[in-house]
Amino acid sequence: MPPPPAEAPRPPKRVDAVPGTPFGVVHLDVPPVTSGLAIGSLVAGIAAIGVSLLVLCFGLAGRDYGGAWAAGAFTVLGGLIGVGAVVAGLLARRQIRRPAPPPSVRFTGAGLAVAGISCGAVGVLFGLIGLALALVVQIT
Repeated sequence: MPPPPAEAPRPPKRVDAVPGTPFGVVHLDVPPVTSGLAIGSLVAGIAAIGVSLLVLCFGLAGRDYGGAWAAGAFTVLGGLIGVGAVVAGLLARRQIRRPAPPPSVRFTGAGLAVAGISCGAVGVLFGLIGLALALVVQIT
C-alpha cells in the first residue's frame, strides 16, 4: 500500500529573530479545526431523535407490551441524551465564537452545533409526546 501523499509545506506566517543568536521563532498559520463538541452534539441529537421514535413506538404498542413502563424508561434516556446534545451544542457555539489569537487553533462547525441543538430539543419534545401518548393508551 503506498504511503499517503505528503502535504505541501506551508510557508511560515511570520519569522521573528531571536536577538543575539542566529536563531528565529517561526509562526505557522494553523488551519481551522471542526469542533469536536459540535460533532458530538449532532450525534447525540440524532440519537435523541432515534430514542424518541422508540418511545413513540412503545407508546403505540399499548398496554399489551408494557408500553407505558418502557416508554417512561426510554423517555428518561432520550431526555438525558437530548439535554446533553443541547448543552454540548451551546458549549460548541461558545468555543467557535471565541476569538483565537493567531498561534492558537480556530474552531469551525457552527452549523453542526445549531443542528445538534435543534435535534436534541426535537428529541426531548418527541420523547415527551410519546410518553404522553403511552400514558393515554395505558389509561384507556
